[in-house]
Amino acid sequence: MKNRTPWAWIPTLYFAEGLPYVAVMTLSVIMYKKLDLSNAEIALYTSWLYLPWVIKPFWSPFVDLIKTKRWWIYTMQLLTGAGLAGVAFSIPGDFFWQASLSFFWLLAFSSATHDIAADGFYMLALSTSRQAFFIGIRNTFYRIAMVTGQGLLVMLAGYVETRTGRIPYAWSIVFLILSGVFVAACAWHRFILPLPLEDRQRSGVTPATILREFIKAFADFFRKKGIVAALLFMLTYRLGESQLVKLASPFLLDARERGGLSLSTAELGLAYGTVGVVSLMLGGILGGVVIARLGGLRRWIWPMALSLFLPNLAYVYMAYALPDNLFMISVCVGFEQLGYGFGFTAYTMYLMLFSDGPYKTSHYAISTGFMALGLMLPGMFSGWIQQATGYPLFFLWVLVCSLPVFFVIPFLKGVGGGKKGSPPKSYT
Repeated sequence: MKNRTPWAWIPTLYFAEGLPYVAVMTLSVIMYKKLDLSNAEIALYTSWLYLPWVIKPFWSPFVDLIKTKRWWIYTMQLLTGAGLAGVAFSIPGDFFWQASLSFFWLLAFSSATHDIAADGFYMLALSTSRQAFFIGIRNTFYRIAMVTGQGLLVMLAGYVETRTGRIPYAWSIVFLILSGVFVAACAWHRFILPLPLEDRQRSGVTPATILREFIKAFADFFRKKGIVAALLFMLTYRLGESQLVKLASPFLLDARERGGLSLSTAELGLAYGTVGVVSLMLGGILGGVVIARLGGLRRWIWPMALSLFLPNLAYVYMAYALPDNLFMISVCVGFEQLGYGFGFTAYTMYLMLFSDGPYKTSHYAISTGFMALGLMLPGMFSGWIQQATGYPLFFLWVLVCSLPVFFVIPFLKGVGGGKKGSPPKSYT
């Protein structure tokens, strides 16, 4: 371990953690839109791909108890590479929709399992002080993966489309490149990951012990004070955003006669995948700074909730005005993503604080499962709503769906209101 600096594996590990999530959640939407699937079909079936992250807590004990986390990491990376190759080879076929969606399911389960193993390995391989030092590094490379996936790879697909005129071929090239990246990542991490003593397969583990600990963790979670308000917060905080994110790319790509902005694939990669993701990163950094140094979550929960709500007006403006200037479109997309990054900080901080206790890891996994559920269910019907109403009314609907959380925040224990008195120290 002494010869394996964290700088050699943390950047590549979290870059590899971010890429498959972007492929499943964003590249799939853009690709299916370019391959002429309807918005209702895209939103419904790609929202189902959130399911592995929803049910992730149910198999996280197996990742923790069976094999080592190091083994799970490079095995899931190899499986991810196979899934990406499967998507690439299925796109040109007659049944591309069914075949590619099956491989996206494989990617989603592999990625969710990889998340469990990578985050657990991070805590085992580093001391507490080093965990704090490298947390910014890991988050940065996760965001770089988002820029790479939503920006550079989408622009590459657009370039190949323009040069060849073959949309399926362009997307096959993109997914083959991603597959090669993950085969290389598997080989690299098999060699470079350290061998912490704590990362070993546990002895004496039986199905009974796994089930007993699993039930105890779940029971303790639902006995927490303020659980009803907390669950409502988890399910409603991103209610509007969960629908907007499914239709943002289709709106930017759709022809003007259908109410869209008619961007090319390359222009989408620049506006949404590059300017948007960089703005998202800046918003997240700003949110972390103000919570850490300017009063804590209790002071910033309301402004951050508003920052998740108000920037959605940028899409309302674009849907009615239909601007044709790429710079103006990029500014609007960047403004919305900046607000989203800033506001989302409050959400992740609340989940961490609410999960505090003897089952911190399990409770955080359960909380993120509810977060994914809050994204999956509304997203499934967003395409149907958009097709029934058109883009302008749909984005107004997104604004309406962003309001319920403001009625929940006052009841959050120690943050928005709740029980009178001083909030817990960790909340400030």
